[in-house]
Amino acid sequence: MVRAPSCPICDATVAPDTHEKTFPFCSARCRNIDLFRWAEGRYALVEPLTPDKLAEIELREEMEGEDGG
Repeated sequence: MVRAPSCPICDATVAPDTHEKTFPFCSARCRNIDLFRWAEGRYALVEPLTPDKLAEIELREEMEGEDGG
């Protein structure tokens, strides 16, 4: 059985309607709470920056620059 998605802020069930501006949140309020948490720095995408990873990023940026992107 497939579970209905839930709001990541308040855990309320959310109807998966891709036309809804608030999806995947249940309301504009929960969407704004999430935005403010990002703005305050409560969330972070943390990945160790190894020399190999840095070289990969630089190579990708160079390739995107050559493609006109």
